[in-house]
Amino acid sequence: MLVNNNTQAVSTVQQLKRPDMDPANAAASTLYSGALQAAQQSVTVPVVQKALDKANDRIDEAFAKTRVQLQASTAATPATTDVPAAGSTTSSARADFTDYMSKTPAERIREQLLKEQGLTEEQVQAMPQEKQDAIAKQVAERVKVQQEQQVAAKTAAPQAQSVKDTLAAI
Repeated sequence: MLVNNNTQAVSTVQQLKRPDMDPANAAASTLYSGALQAAQQSVTVPVVQKALDKANDRIDEAFAKTRVQLQASTAATPATTDVPAAGSTTSSARADFTDYMSKTPAERIREQLLKEQGLTEEQVQAMPQEKQDAIAKQVAERVKVQQEQQVAAKTAAPQAQSVKDTLAAI
């Protein structure tokens, strides 16, 4: 009977019996993980790349459409100036805005009040003086309320800022 007293040989055989150290398992797991990674990359990269390409194409298309629309609208409209042309029946948005901003707050409030009541300036001029005075009184009240709100907002703003500063310091 032969007995091998060499401990190194015995430990080498025992190490090979561990499943994680088995050369066949190690090779199989390496092949499997490599194949899995290759499969994942071959599936995800083209799909993601295709999605990115589609998104980029849509963005480019939107920019191109916008550019064409802007060029068409610029070519269709003549050069505009701040003053609308004499004899033009339609006013531009810029002229409307300029007219609105040139009005005083009282004029804006009066215009809004008349619009709410369904009246025109000509109709108000045709009214008796008492009704005209009543409308003027309503306008004055609204102007007063608006001014009080503005003052309250201005005085509340520093207090709100000090509260914010206090909370930030905490």
